[in-house]
Amino acid sequence: MPAMRYPPIGDYALLSDCHCSALVSRYGSVDWCCMPCVDDDACFGRLLDWDKGGHCLVAPTATDVTSTRRYVDGSMILETVFSTSEGDVRLTDFFAMNDEGPENPPLDLVRLIDGISGDVEMRIDVVPRFDYGEIIPRMKRHPSGMFTAIGSNQGLIIHSDSPLDVVSHCDLRGTFRIRAGERVRLAVQFEFPEKITSEVTAQAINPGDLDRHLESTRRWWTNWSSRMHSSVTLDEHTVRSTIVLKALTYEPTGAIVAASTTSLPEWIGGERNWDYRFSWVRDSVFTIRALQELGYATEADKFHRFIQRCSAGSADQLQIMYGVDGNRRLMEVELDWLEGYRQSRPVRIGNGAAKQTQLDIYGELLEMAWEWHRNGHETDPDYLDFLVSVIGTVCRRWSEPDYGIWEVRGDPVHYVHSKAMCWAAINRGIQLAQATGIDAPVDEWARVREDIRAAIESRGYDQERGVFLQAFNSSELDAALLMLPRVGFVAYDDPRMLRTVDAICSDLDRDGLLLRYRGPDGLKGPEGMFLPCTFWLVSCLANQGRMAEARIYYDRALACSNELGLFSEEYDTASKQMLGNFPQGLTHVSQIMAWLALAGN
Repeated sequence: MPAMRYPPIGDYALLSDCHCSALVSRYGSVDWCCMPCVDDDACFGRLLDWDKGGHCLVAPTATDVTSTRRYVDGSMILETVFSTSEGDVRLTDFFAMNDEGPENPPLDLVRLIDGISGDVEMRIDVVPRFDYGEIIPRMKRHPSGMFTAIGSNQGLIIHSDSPLDVVSHCDLRGTFRIRAGERVRLAVQFEFPEKITSEVTAQAINPGDLDRHLESTRRWWTNWSSRMHSSVTLDEHTVRSTIVLKALTYEPTGAIVAASTTSLPEWIGGERNWDYRFSWVRDSVFTIRALQELGYATEADKFHRFIQRCSAGSADQLQIMYGVDGNRRLMEVELDWLEGYRQSRPVRIGNGAAKQTQLDIYGELLEMAWEWHRNGHETDPDYLDFLVSVIGTVCRRWSEPDYGIWEVRGDPVHYVHSKAMCWAAINRGIQLAQATGIDAPVDEWARVREDIRAAIESRGYDQERGVFLQAFNSSELDAALLMLPRVGFVAYDDPRMLRTVDAICSDLDRDGLLLRYRGPDGLKGPEGMFLPCTFWLVSCLANQGRMAEARIYYDRALACSNELGLFSEEYDTASKQMLGNFPQGLTHVSQIMAWLALAGN
């Protein structure tokens, strides 16, 4: 089972300590790793350039290898079992966490190799490449037995129980044999170059410490996942999705990234390649709602504070996304030295959509605030003042065109979903004002709320077909319309919504999955089926009492995950392969909400 060039996206598994992230293939190769932070430069990145990107491989040398893998229950610890004619070996991969959890992790990528049976020859390759493959670091062996790789502003400290050789001044390679009951350890630790001193490199890593890391990491993750609770029985996909959402959280700030990768294509060979390693307000609010439903209030409170801090408490300074540290400048840059996943170019870092106007985020913020209040939590007075300013912004700007939930790269449009979310922002604001007694111009808000409804029903509704439309004076449909009942703009069983759901199924369904929309969007080429939309449809159908249809769509969308329960953003029904960044938080949160709707109706 030699590692193929650019394995399918579904061949990867996520590792995370709520700081760093990595993707490891079923072949035992870490082909994507960002340390010390999920949106930092990759130190292993052949996911985006097989020859230049770098990797960290642990695998049998034999060619007759098969593998099975699983996450240790309730955790982000990955076990891969390699089976060969010589015997079986288990590879355990994880980012180490101490007993305090993700607040101050050791920033160690740990790989434990255990012999299960026989006598198997194994191979280790450590090929770091910094700054997305542009910088080849210099590898140095130290008397303590450790190695360091330093270049630019990145540094790695590498430990192995098995001897490794420095190759071409920049790589580590070695082979060893392992028998049943034996263990070999490999650890790759991030450190800033200025902190890699002679004192640090003189201290050899204690193998027992790495074994203890496994137990403390297992303990932290299982303790966190054991707090999951719901009024309905949770299926295994929902449990795994919830853990993935936590893994996409950046613990120091409470930010939640959309995905752990950049530039995995929405169509192989196409240009729809974006950096998703940032915190979108909208996606994060969806995540917080799901986590709250499952008993995790702390994450919601941290994200509240993150958004207020990032916007300096002013709605006028609110962006649609931020860096995980709250950074506002996410300049989009093309890395022209990388060939891209399966030659899908350009490879981008940063995201120009950060400066777009997307009016729906105001509604999401107020929805989150209302849910927080409705669940019995007290809202900070400063945050209430911030929300009042958000609604004031909505009252001034709701009639403007925007780039919408899909952040199109064409001209702004009067999207019905965006307008409805402006309506929702004001509606929830009125409810919050009445519930908390804050001083607010509620009568003015109510007048604007009715103006928005009138505009949608006159310009965003097709009287002849009896359905809501993608945009004012358009004839197109949009899967985002499936979320109108969620915020109370229209009831699930309203005849207009029933007809809209049927029209979306008829117009956007392809092989049991949904497109986001049809029509031009300012970009060339096609894209895959958008998995979150299919789960939104499940929620709609379940709440309309159409359980048989909902279950069919749910099972079809579930089939697009890999055997570990991980989802990408999109799916190609022809090749039966995942597309887009991975794992995709919006898909996972939409799966959770779909299951809750199914199980609760």
